[in-house]
Parts: sequence; C-alpha cells; structure tokens
Amino acid sequence: MRPTAALSALLTAALAATALTGCGSGSGSSPNTLKVSYKQSTDNSVKVMDTYLAGVKKEFEKKYPGKKVEFVPIKAPDSEYYTKVQQMLRSPRTAPDLVYEDTFLINSDITSGYLKPLDPYLAKWPDWNQFIGTAKAAARGQDGKTYGVPDGTDTRGLWFDRRVFAKAGLPADWQPKTWADVLAAARTIKQKVPGVTPLNVYTGKPAGERSTMQGFEMLLYGTGQGTSDPLYDSATKKWITAGQGFKDALTFVETVYKEKLGPDVSDALDPNFATTVNGELLPQGKIGIDLDGSWLPQAWLAGSGHDWPDWSKQLGLAYMPTQNGQAPGKVSMSGGWTWAVPAKAGNPDLAFDFIKAMQSEANAKKWYIANSGISVRKDVAKDPSYATAQPGIKFFTDLVATTHYRPAYPAYPKVSTAVQEAMEGVTTGDASVEKAASAYDSTLKDVTGGQVIQK
Repeated sequence: MRPTAALSALLTAALAATALTGCGSGSGSSPNTLKVSYKQSTDNSVKVMDTYLAGVKKEFEKKYPGKKVEFVPIKAPDSEYYTKVQQMLRSPRTAPDLVYEDTFLINSDITSGYLKPLDPYLAKWPDWNQFIGTAKAAARGQDGKTYGVPDGTDTRGLWFDRRVFAKAGLPADWQPKTWADVLAAARTIKQKVPGVTPLNVYTGKPAGERSTMQGFEMLLYGTGQGTSDPLYDSATKKWITAGQGFKDALTFVETVYKEKLGPDVSDALDPNFATTVNGELLPQGKIGIDLDGSWLPQAWLAGSGHDWPDWSKQLGLAYMPTQNGQAPGKVSMSGGWTWAVPAKAGNPDLAFDFIKAMQSEANAKKWYIANSGISVRKDVAKDPSYATAQPGIKFFTDLVATTHYRPAYPAYPKVSTAVQEAMEGVTTGDASVEKAASAYDSTLKDVTGGQVIQK
C-alpha cells in the first residue's frame, strides 16, 4: 500500500470511530427503543431499503405498543461500511440492537466475538424451516451456530445493451460460449460504436468486494472443471495459491484495460463508480456489456430518481460462460446479506422480534421484489407473483442451480483484499500478471498464517 493510501485508511478508521461514538444502543439504551443499523445507498435517489424498513417499522410499532424503532443508517461504500460497523460492534455504547451484515464478512465478525448466536430464537421460529439450506449455511459460524438471518441472495451474469449491439451489428439474443466470445464482442463495440464503454468489469481496491465477486471470481470459478473451489481446499482447510486459472483470470482483466475495452482506469478505481454505472451509464446506453448482479433493476424502479420502465426492452441478459465453454458452461457467484444481533446489543429479544417481522412471508416477498433479490424462502420462491414480478427474476433464479458461494471463512476479507490488489496492479499496468500473482501468494501466506496449498 502506498503511504498516502495507508494514511487515508488510518484517517478513515479514526473518523469512523469518532463519528460513531454515542450513536449506538447497548447497555445505556432504553429497553423500549430498538436501534437498527444498515447500509444506506450512496445514491440519494435510491431509497429501496429506507422505504422497506419504514413500512416494517410502522407495522412493528403497531404490534408492540410502547416500543420504538430508531434507524442508524450508514451511508458509505461497502469497504467503509464494514469498517464503521466493526467500530460500532466493539462497544456496548455504540452497538446497535440489529445490524446488516454481508455474508462475506460475517464469519470474521463471529470470530471476533461481535455477534450473538441466534439458535435459541431460531428453534422457536417455524418460518426458519422455509429458508433454503445454502442460505442458512451462509450465516453459520465454524462453531456450527447460526449468527444471522438472510434476507435473500443474488446471482450474477452479463447485462448487454441491445441498442449498442444493434449499432455494432451484434445479435439481440447474444449468448457467448467462451471468454473469447465476450472479448470479441467488446472489441467489435469498440470499433463500431465510439463513445461507448464496450465492457465493464469491476476492479481494484476502491470497489471492494464488488471487484472480487462480480469481477475476479466470476472469471476464476469458470477456469476449472467440476465443483471444486479454486480459492479454498476444504479437504486440507487451506487456501490455494495462484495457479494457472488465477493467472488466466488476471489476464482477462489485464486485457480489458490494456486494450481500452473497459472504463477509463480513473473511473474504474472510483469507489462510487457502480452508482454511475447503474444510474447513468446503463440507462444512457453508454455501456455495451456489464458483468454485474441480479439487483440492478432496483435502481430503475419508479420513484428511484433513475426511472427506466423500458429497461427490459433495451437490455438483454446472458450468462457468463466458462473460460473455454467447459461444463457446466456457465458461471455465477452468490452472496447476500443477513440481519444479525450484536453480542453487545442492549435489546436482543426485541431485535429478533424485528427480524421475524421483516422476514415474514409477506414482508420477505415485498423485499425480494423491491430489491430485485433472489428468494431464500421456499414458499416465496413458489409464489407466481414473485416469479413474474419483474423481468429477469426467472433468469437470475435459474442460475442458482450452477452458482458458487465464496469460502467466507474468517480470513476471506483479507484474501479478497489481496485479490483486489492483484487486479488493480494489472488494471493500472503497474504489475504484470506474473508479478501480481506472486504478490498475491506472498500476501495469502501472511493473512492466512501460512495455511496455503499449491494446486
């Protein structure tokens, strides 16, 4: 890390700690006030979570007379959100009663002792039987206990602009079979449709987990055969060093930026670039292909500020192919978020009551549809009103059959950062693929305590 970046990180952490002092719940809180902390969109016009929570708050306060729900929103890019949440969870003075946790970080917070196991509550909640097994596992610690209730999952694929494709002479029903097909389409767009970014692949540290998951892992998990995890070996419980598949994924990223098929590097390394992509570039027809997630339509709903009722006519969907078209032929990554109760929460029982209200069948369906999320409740998934609520839901739900989940063990956040550093090196041209892979291996050994294996 460059000195200026290190100083910036220290200042960010210090400011986060200062800003959050006294904002939480904890031992000094009122037993009648529930404090709920969540990630608020950095796009002021996107109020999906705010609107949904406001509805649940109204319902909850009516059901529990005398109880009040107070929201503690954190408006920040993902990486800053994680830092601020961890600052809050360390003290009973600042810990909220309920917190929104990304599944990629939850095991780290479990290991740090920041979260409360929910098993006693879940055992008495019949609705827990409606949640699919993979979603439950995403919030389970290595001790076998469950620390969060998932509010949906997601899948990923290729969004492409039919307007751009028509100008480039590319098919409206485009479905690439290999990585080479994806790059060939991007090169055609560059040649025939000037002024448009041919292919957006998130990269580098500023975009955080978006780079790792939407970008790198969508490539890496398509380089091998079968179902083995290319990042973590479950048999030996060791992390896997950068092999040929890892280098091939880096080479793809390098190619996108070296050939200027992607966004300008300065834009790609802007932490808020995703907001620009969703709210401006895609609606305006300024991106040909976007490697992205199932949730994008939430930015285009009526009242979002970026209303785009015709998006399904102007955008097409294609699955991300494996590297050379090998079985199963397509790749997706899945993650999602959970609602968790901090270990230092002042009102844990009331917090779980709020979770039950949020995750009732009716409210869960409302959330999946509003958030363009993929259902993790079996009853909602079978509901025709969910399956037909929005264009694209069936496409992204069908990807669950071949999707992959990150090895979200305690070391994963640091491994993810190492991936982002490798991506950033080849994106800027500061490092060759070999040098970036070598640096990754060194960092991997450091952040996992030497628990690595070469395959």
